[in-house]
Amino acid sequence: MARAPLFAFTGGVLALLVAGTLSLLVGARSVGPETVWQALVHFDQSVTDHVVIHARLERTVAGIAVGASLAAAGAAMQGLTRNPLADPGILGLNAGAAAAVVVGIYVLSISRVTEFMAFAFVGAAIGTAAVYAVSSLGRDGATPVKLALAGAALTAGLGSLVNALVLLDQESLDRMRFWQVGTLGARSLADVGTVGAFMAVGMLIVLVATRTLNALSLGDDAAVGLGVNVAGARLVLGLAIILLCGAAVALAGPIGFLGLVVPHAARLLVGGDYRRLVPVALLAGPVLILVADVIGRVIAPPAEVQVGVMTALIGVPVFILLIRSRRQVGL
Repeated sequence: MARAPLFAFTGGVLALLVAGTLSLLVGARSVGPETVWQALVHFDQSVTDHVVIHARLERTVAGIAVGASLAAAGAAMQGLTRNPLADPGILGLNAGAAAAVVVGIYVLSISRVTEFMAFAFVGAAIGTAAVYAVSSLGRDGATPVKLALAGAALTAGLGSLVNALVLLDQESLDRMRFWQVGTLGARSLADVGTVGAFMAVGMLIVLVATRTLNALSLGDDAAVGLGVNVAGARLVLGLAIILLCGAAVALAGPIGFLGLVVPHAARLLVGGDYRRLVPVALLAGPVLILVADVIGRVIAPPAEVQVGVMTALIGVPVFILLIRSRRQVGL
């Protein structure tokens, strides 16, 4: 058992290298390793293959950033809420961020990634507050089941709002139709760098707070007994989750299932200790999203299936296999 975390982490690094390489090589127009190397070292804009690889590099970097952010957010949410079904999509964060961005597009015609990010942060924060407020009603407070139900209701309601606004305005429809289902191909390396700072802060908070997540996952009374300031921990971790989800949605749109499936897969490999789970999830998240993106490029050439659709198609059967596993996954 002592070697399992090291084995999982090493395997995750190797899998990420393979997935990143495939992301550069494979697509509707396949290229060889030598061409990739030349494009990376001696980029020539007049060479078509170099331009293709440069575009793939941008979406590969975006995929790594988004995958790691959503995986870290999902792991933090599951520990914070003690709910194994918690993830940014189920608890309404993605829906809140997406709805805010759509409103910004419809009302203010926003288009820059910084504007998307600002609206996504506000929407994610409002969505989080609304879900927690609704689920806190009643004597039992915000139980895991009530959080999931409130998040599902908010997601359904905001989804209807998004569809209504998109259908009302053709320009909004044109801007939203790919972003809304989740895509990695709409942002540049500069855009990734802009939101990357916020992602890095969120990931750092989650990594530093792994011991706190272990305590919170035992319940509030146990956490207090272990010396944890429960209210302060929830505030800081909630801020980290909002940073991660808001930045990911601003960069690639609302991508579901990744934040739910990846922490469970990591739990199967290294157990429920968040000191081991979170680093493994940070590697597994990018692997899943890059593999989904590669499959989406080649499944129906010359057309492309957006990564948000592919993560759902891959995530559903993977999650079913996980919950049917004989090992404990937390459900």
